[in-house]
Amino acid sequence: MYLTKNRAGSRLQIVLIFCLLSPLVLAGQTISPEATKHWNAARRDEAQKQFAPAVSEYRKVTELEPTFAAGFVSLGQAVMEQHDFASAVAPLKHALELDSTLVPAHQLLGYALLAQGYAVEAIQHLERAHEQGALGIAQVQTGQFADAITNLQAALQKRPNDPDLLYYLGRASGLLSKQSIDTLLAAYPDSARASQAMAENYFVLRQMPEDEKLYQQALQQRPDIPNLHLELGQVFAATSRWPQAEEQFRAESKIQPGNAEAAYRLGDALLHQGKTKEARSALERADKLQPQMPETLYSLGKADLLEGNAPAAEKCWLELLSIEKEGELAAQTHFALAALYRKQGKTVDAEREMKEFQKLQNNGASPPS
Repeated sequence: MYLTKNRAGSRLQIVLIFCLLSPLVLAGQTISPEATKHWNAARRDEAQKQFAPAVSEYRKVTELEPTFAAGFVSLGQAVMEQHDFASAVAPLKHALELDSTLVPAHQLLGYALLAQGYAVEAIQHLERAHEQGALGIAQVQTGQFADAITNLQAALQKRPNDPDLLYYLGRASGLLSKQSIDTLLAAYPDSARASQAMAENYFVLRQMPEDEKLYQQALQQRPDIPNLHLELGQVFAATSRWPQAEEQFRAESKIQPGNAEAAYRLGDALLHQGKTKEARSALERADKLQPQMPETLYSLGKADLLEGNAPAAEKCWLELLSIEKEGELAAQTHFALAALYRKQGKTVDAEREMKEFQKLQNNGASPPS
């Protein structure tokens, strides 16, 4: 859930700041001195994160002032701070009965319902509160994947790299993709696109014979579909059948001369076969079509080194590392630079690069092939 029980407190505390700035007045209402005393005590308890006594004090406020909507909202808030989402529902609903325009009450009630799995009921309240993150999560759970993606992307604009939002956006995208593919396979099982979709699944499963057969089948039906040759070429590349891979990447480059990935993969296939001059030409074209693509820079560096141009190779690899600092490709690049510097007698530089390589390898990067 977006509002997980072990994180509820830190998230929910912020919600009511703007609605309780004036604690004794809400929509023209005032409360009695006795109720005010309990209200202030509850506020002090909350400030000290003493939520159980805060709940008790807010409950007294609601008993003394049964028409004071802010009291019920604050009671619901304090109850949720104790991770008791079920008990928060009644006071929050009562607050909305007193004043249906209370955005914080809608927001908190939406959270409370969503935390208990009542996604359908939560949606109406999250919509009223314009709480796009939690709304997107509720929509994932109710199968509204396209709407969920829209709301989750909007929420990420406000909270970039939020792990919960990123997780649910990925989940919504995957489920929408699966839904579309299932529809395709059911409606057009013998189409080229159906063969392509099934082939993509086999590629993920590394079942290359079935994968190749399906791509060939799709190409027989519609040889001009963009990316079919590219994807089949990747099947051949994955099994180190570089001449066949070259043939497919070259065909894709003819269909899509502006496709940087096709140019890069053609260059890489040529490089694996020792066709350095042709490889460099394809890789340079890929770099012009899409500058600073890390994979292209890595292969360009290899081509430079094979042609005896160590300074150019170093330049490509340093540029790559200025873009990509983590992961397998960065680790391979540090390893390649270490070897380059060692040949040049630059011991200090070589040791530095090996340390960086080992650090990334310890973080899970694969060793260079």
